[in-house]
Amino acid sequence: MLAANFHDCFEAVEAQELELGTLDLATFGINVDGFYIYQNITREPEFMSLDRIARSFCKVAADYYPMILGRPTVNHDGKAMVVVDPNNISMPDIAEIWVNRPIEDFIETCKTDVKGGEDIKFFNKHKLYKNSGVARMPQAKYNQDGTAAVVRIIRFKDNDYAALYISLTHVLFDGTGATAFFNHWAEYSRNIDAVGYRLEKPPVNDRSVVHEYFDKVTATDPPFLKHMRECNTNPPMASPANIAPILMATPDIPGFEQQHLLHISAAKLEKLRQDVDKSQTTNLVLAALLTKSMAQVNMKEFKVAPKWSYVMFPFDCRHRTDIPVEFSGNLSVSAIAPLDSQFVLESSYKDIALAIKDHCSRTTSDYAKSSILTIENELHILYQASVSLCNSQDTSYVGLSNLRYMSLYTIDFGYGGPELLSCDYYIQDGMMRIYPNKQDGGIDLVMNYND
Repeated sequence: MLAANFHDCFEAVEAQELELGTLDLATFGINVDGFYIYQNITREPEFMSLDRIARSFCKVAADYYPMILGRPTVNHDGKAMVVVDPNNISMPDIAEIWVNRPIEDFIETCKTDVKGGEDIKFFNKHKLYKNSGVARMPQAKYNQDGTAAVVRIIRFKDNDYAALYISLTHVLFDGTGATAFFNHWAEYSRNIDAVGYRLEKPPVNDRSVVHEYFDKVTATDPPFLKHMRECNTNPPMASPANIAPILMATPDIPGFEQQHLLHISAAKLEKLRQDVDKSQTTNLVLAALLTKSMAQVNMKEFKVAPKWSYVMFPFDCRHRTDIPVEFSGNLSVSAIAPLDSQFVLESSYKDIALAIKDHCSRTTSDYAKSSILTIENELHILYQASVSLCNSQDTSYVGLSNLRYMSLYTIDFGYGGPELLSCDYYIQDGMMRIYPNKQDGGIDLVMNYND
């Protein structure tokens, strides 16, 4: 845990209770994590110092993100709350790790498409764990002990590079909120010596802005929820009046450790789009390619074609609502296309892309409201969905978490932004994460499935 000499950073923390929203509750047990690899270009002896990284984290949390310092509970009214007690702060777990080998021992390369360009580099976490003596990175254990954040600064021989590993509970942030937090944290680090530093655009933590917006929205069931109800042959189950204690009891879910990385250059991405359907976005074309491939792999593995192929995109409600873009909590719902696997296996990539678009691009506030009401009132449907979104003899699943347009390369703690991006764990078979790769403008597709 955090050393005692950082406790002065929390002097401004006030006692408070902060309510969690329905979309927050639905993520209990899930973490988000990542590696951010920084190069010590100026050869600074105090490069990415523990004091600077930890102190800036604590200060920005105390000033703007008190939820990170609180503990989850259910109050007397049955509401899910994060209780922030200045005398019982949930300390972030921040420490450093020394690796007596150069980072080059943990780097993979591939040739670039750019004429005369340098090889593309990738951080290989498997090599790190196998050859450095470093155990696996710890995960935030929010349900178990209230630890909302784990941070490790990994230092390599000669101080040429440092890797910043971060694990956060998903309960407090979705991808957009987490990225904003990382950039605010880095902004505090760049201004670590400024007395009374304040953010120009602070986050909005108050979950009531979500309640107030969706109270005015009429729900419409998206195709996936209609599909789940049609597939549910069991009689409807009565949901409890209060879902908070049930969802908050979700244990911390251990992640899959084996990921596979596929790099696709910007030139190849565009060629793929042109070859399949130049009228569609790259993301849709990529989803079509992965959806068909996953169904084919499942059929080969299980010797029978799956009945359904599911494709998921997170839909960020900040983009089509009046909710402030600075909202820090969970505001993403799943836009899911339920496709007949026979159609997927027999159709062209173009037709699959059009089918995915037809299901997912219509996700708006009314669909999001329906998803929220389903979580609150139909836990059996939520459970059925959770067991259906996987790769089995009955179903194939591709979930695309697109970080391509998020501000990850701007996370500058005062030494420049990261050179390389990677991740450590996933919590669901079939989930894939799209990272931007600034080296050639392409993407790194991190795939997670059981071999």
